[in-house]
Amino acid sequence: MKKYISIALMSLSVFGITSCDMDAPSQSSLDASVVFSQYDLAEGSVMAIHDGWGKTNSYRGRWISLYGMNTDAEWWNTPSYNKRNDQKQNACNYNTPEDDGWLDKTNDTWQGLYEGIEKANIAIDNIREYGNVENNPDMAQLLGEALTLRALIYVELVKTYGDVPARFEQTTSENAYMHRTNKDEIYKQILADLEEAENYCYWPNESSITKSTERVSKTFVKGLRARAALYAGGYSLYSDGTYRLSDDEELAQSKMYAIALKECQEIIQKGCNTLGTFEENFKSLCQEDYTAGKESIWEIPFSEGRGRVVSSKGTRHESPYNQWVNYQKTGSSGAESGPVPTLFYDYDVEDIRRDITCIPYKWSNGGDGNDGDAKQELWGIKNWSFGKLRYEWMKRKATSLDDGINWQIMRYADIYMMAAEAENELNGPSTAWQYLKPVLDRALPAAKVSALQSKYTASKDAFRKGIQEQRKFEFAGEMLRKQDLIRWGILDETLAETKTKLQQLADRQGEYADLPEKLYFTYESDGITLKIYGLNHGDTDDEGKELKDNEGYDTKGWFISNGENNITDDIINGLYVVEKPSQRSVWPIIKSVIDNSAGYLNNDFLK
Repeated sequence: MKKYISIALMSLSVFGITSCDMDAPSQSSLDASVVFSQYDLAEGSVMAIHDGWGKTNSYRGRWISLYGMNTDAEWWNTPSYNKRNDQKQNACNYNTPEDDGWLDKTNDTWQGLYEGIEKANIAIDNIREYGNVENNPDMAQLLGEALTLRALIYVELVKTYGDVPARFEQTTSENAYMHRTNKDEIYKQILADLEEAENYCYWPNESSITKSTERVSKTFVKGLRARAALYAGGYSLYSDGTYRLSDDEELAQSKMYAIALKECQEIIQKGCNTLGTFEENFKSLCQEDYTAGKESIWEIPFSEGRGRVVSSKGTRHESPYNQWVNYQKTGSSGAESGPVPTLFYDYDVEDIRRDITCIPYKWSNGGDGNDGDAKQELWGIKNWSFGKLRYEWMKRKATSLDDGINWQIMRYADIYMMAAEAENELNGPSTAWQYLKPVLDRALPAAKVSALQSKYTASKDAFRKGIQEQRKFEFAGEMLRKQDLIRWGILDETLAETKTKLQQLADRQGEYADLPEKLYFTYESDGITLKIYGLNHGDTDDEGKELKDNEGYDTKGWFISNGENNITDDIINGLYVVEKPSQRSVWPIIKSVIDNSAGYLNNDFLK
């Protein structure tokens, strides 16, 4: 049973002193020496760190929906230059104002995450003092868990806001207000914290505590340390307004690649996790299977009524009532964001990830009944759903936008791909291939994997480009792409190329010249599942017409409606609306937080 989001902090509460990022703590009726010397009580305090993810306007309701848009793989559905100042468009198009009406709300992402940090600081300090971790491995697990959750929150804060206040001690009246801290100092601290946490946490299934993907295991600690190292060693936007690599020798790229490789190799060599099939991972996620040891490594544990996961990143349902949803509201759900249309056509036609990731249909209005008869309907070239998360795969009906499906932070494929990237940079492509191959083996036929091996291992640069390409195909819609493009230093050029490719797709030119103008479709014998012709390179309108004339297929204008391109200039130019997205690649701290910071915080570097 999931119990972590919305659990009360059992030992200490926050009150009183309003600061730029957190309230100060006070002692509650339960003495810390009692709470943090007993596993069950201390566990409740560590689990309360999760509360910040689930605040109404925080990570659950804003970050999951909006951060990470717009890239070459995902966008807010659908961008518009003419509506570039719409509050949700603003949050995605690299022109976010500090007073954005959708982000500047009570219990926003910033406040929720710093609440988690404060609770982590309380747990860490008191478990160290009272937990007897040297002699109690379960209490040591809790200390490692608290250190890891705090590190994760800082990773999310830094990639979202850039340099942020480094609060690694409990808040007091003396330290309530803080300036932004250079992110290099934060990364060095969390890399050290995670290295310490490795000594405390159990491997998956080594203990009853780590039999669930909702609990931190040593695999996640090491994987997060690898991810943090790649971020720390990559490009990012600093508070001096420069987009660059760190100039701190301790965070040199070669050193960070070495950390990432070591951590990933140790995970792989331990063998506690398995890949399985690509589809299996996402079905298990939607079916709330939290069994450790599969591909999923760690997930934010949302209880039912929290976590806008499928509603943000899942398939589109037009009706609030059908076979799979039973909302007590009107209107549609799902597909707030979706794949950039070029993504589908950039996959190899035999890549099994394509049709799982990119969905060209929506589910129709199934009527007013709870067991409505919704069916698949073609949506539009400019409107796609991600298919990794589906109401159709859930074991229960979603009853609100907060569907209660966990948000998957890390899976085993990322361990292989981080290892491949780091190995290539340190030792070259020939030895790096062993880590990329398992991910490709489950996605493509053997002959095509062999062809990619020849292509990618031709040089270090070729392998680097291969990693950049395959991470797009593997993780589209999982909110990793934006930070990947930022850390590789290729955000600006990639987004500019994406606009060019969108124009080529709209005009069916260049690499998209072999696509038919229309789609041709009918239904399988179940009457709800589409059979579609015209989505693959090399399909033709002549062949589609044969299907229409001889097999009763219907048609849909896919690229053109009423003589006009469905992918318009307004859509293309709405992807980003500033000259250099890299200079606006983080969100500003919201105005209400700035106003209450006693002058310590500002967003001047974004102006």
